Amino acid sequence: MNKRHIIKSLLKALLNIFLYPFKLIFRLIGRLLKRFKFSIAFKISTSYLLIYMIIILLVAFTTSVGYLIFEFERYEEEVIIDDVEEAVQEFPDIFIKENRINSLKVYDRNLNPVYPVNNNDRYSDNIIVVIEKLIYNREYVYSTSFYHDNSQYYMNISYEVNGLIDDAFRIFFMVIVSGAIGLLIFTPIVSRTSYKMIGPIKNMTEITKTITVNNINTRLDIKGTQDELKELSQTFNEMMDRIEEGYKTQQQFVSDASHELRTPIAVIKGYVNMLDRWGKNDRAVLEESISAIKNETESMQDLIEKLLFIARSDKSTLVFTKEDFKISIILKEIEKETKMIDIKHRLYFYFYEDATIYADKNRIKQAIRILIDNAIKFTPQDGCIMVSGFIKNEYYVIKVEDTGIGIKKKDLEKIFERLYRAEESRSKGIGGHGLGLSIAKIIVLGHKGKIKVKSVAGKGSEFSIMLPYI
Repeated sequence: MNKRHIIKSLLKALLNIFLYPFKLIFRLIGRLLKRFKFSIAFKISTSYLLIYMIIILLVAFTTSVGYLIFEFERYEEEVIIDDVEEAVQEFPDIFIKENRINSLKVYDRNLNPVYPVNNNDRYSDNIIVVIEKLIYNREYVYSTSFYHDNSQYYMNISYEVNGLIDDAFRIFFMVIVSGAIGLLIFTPIVSRTSYKMIGPIKNMTEITKTITVNNINTRLDIKGTQDELKELSQTFNEMMDRIEEGYKTQQQFVSDASHELRTPIAVIKGYVNMLDRWGKNDRAVLEESISAIKNETESMQDLIEKLLFIARSDKSTLVFTKEDFKISIILKEIEKETKMIDIKHRLYFYFYEDATIYADKNRIKQAIRILIDNAIKFTPQDGCIMVSGFIKNEYYVIKVEDTGIGIKKKDLEKIFERLYRAEESRSKGIGGHGLGLSIAKIIVLGHKGKIKVKSVAGKGSEFSIMLPYI
């Protein structure tokens, strides 16, 4: 067998035998760590110390084994090879040097004992047997083969190695002692470093415990953090920014909705009180009150339905009943209805092309109707409103243009926000709750489309709904 291969096998076998107890210890520690919830700092410190101990043991083991391998190789070159050559030359009348050789045994090619004849041991070049002899008998067995009178023979020659093994144990012990001394120095350093590393996390924990609705603008301090902790802090702060923005939007939404509902309720309450005082016997007051209450109730119902629509969209429970249909069907319906209800503006409808789309017919009609209603509201009498339909790239475009009051640049980014109304619409007393464009956007996006706006204050607006077509 190749000498180098024997050495590698010997080292591998010794390493597996040596590491087996440590594997059992690590399994036990792993189970304990799962059962007991230690602090992160403790886990880090324990992990570092265990790694340190393993390194020390490995260094001690490899140093001792390396020493033995080195000495065995040197002993082979200086002693064993000479003894083997001498024994081969003397065979079959071999003279054993009792002061050096522990035993010498020769076997024929069938591995039957030849020298000594009464030898009961089997020939072996097995690495396990070599290790066993080395550990239990403290002897090193060298295996080789030779030829004599054209016949092949095998030889086991062994030597006592008490001194080498004792030296290896001394080296192992010295490395362990040095490692233990280093462990006494290493332990407080690791403990202090671990707690210093975890310090920013503790600060984050304490800060996050103080965050409530009343101080939702609190953020983590990222000045003292580094690397992953800094990234974690930044991510947390960005998340809190989004939460704060959403919370403020929700508060504003609730406040605006309450304001929108408070006005019609106040009107209804006023007319009810007037009916209670004078309207019972005054028919004119009675009719005025009923008409006003009816109008305000319808306005409240319209607002509530819009709010419920948006709420269903937020909860992802909004369902579109989609089908294939020609877009010209609803465009012609809208043209007919618009010309019936609006006689104060100049209306133009141009549908250049037709296309089949897969959509909720009623919802698409609702979205287009919202844009036309807004154009009617914000365009002075005798102004122009034009609705056109055409194909552009992969979309069918419905464009609504008007010559109305337009939208200021600062309001363009906010017009799709819920309950948002520009100052011009409020000052002129124009009706509406500021939810129409929000609903139109929800509908269009729900059909994988786009909605765009262009406007110049005082010159008019241009809204475009872009829907994918078949």
